[in-house]
Amino acid sequence: MPNESRLTSEGNSRIEIKKSVFIGHCACVDSPAQALDFISKERKKYPDARHICYAWRTGGDAANQKSSDDGEPSGTAGQPLLSLLTDNELNNTIICVTRYFGGILLGKGGLMRAYRESGMAALSDGDPVVMVPGVRLNIKCDYAFYEKLLRKAGQKGWTAADVSFDSGVSLTLMVPEAGLKEAETFLADESCGKVIPESDGSIMIAGDAISLV
Repeated sequence: MPNESRLTSEGNSRIEIKKSVFIGHCACVDSPAQALDFISKERKKYPDARHICYAWRTGGDAANQKSSDDGEPSGTAGQPLLSLLTDNELNNTIICVTRYFGGILLGKGGLMRAYRESGMAALSDGDPVVMVPGVRLNIKCDYAFYEKLLRKAGQKGWTAADVSFDSGVSLTLMVPEAGLKEAETFLADESCGKVIPESDGSIMIAGDAISLV
């Protein structure tokens, strides 16, 4: 699976340029239907706004992306926002920028810069990361080893999910493919061979944070 980038949370921004207010909001979306629902909610949130411009991209496929200037001069809003997504390889992501007009015209160049700045600030607030190929490991262990595993996971960036407690602990550990051997060695050595992970398939997981361009 190829690397891609994705937000880890929703992001927000608010900037004012020559009395016009630009409100940015971005989030993860996994389908065009989710993107349209997100836009609908933004319109309900700001019913009196003159422009609610947006761009979204799902699946990294050019056929699954769209942008809108929503009444702004052609190419001044939607395209700059879409370029933020494509230039940073952000998939399954939507950006909306709502503008309250302040009465002073910004010109085509000024609008492009304003929408890009607002979109960039919102995306930065969403903490984008590189998504990397990973694996799921199903694990059963005792409580003492579970505490030890959590400490190691925190150090290495592994993620424990679907944790359940009974006479012991059952969980799914998600680790990058590049760190699989290290994880398997840790599990075997620290449990004296008692913890035997079962692979449960591949998944894309969050890696390092990215700097937007």
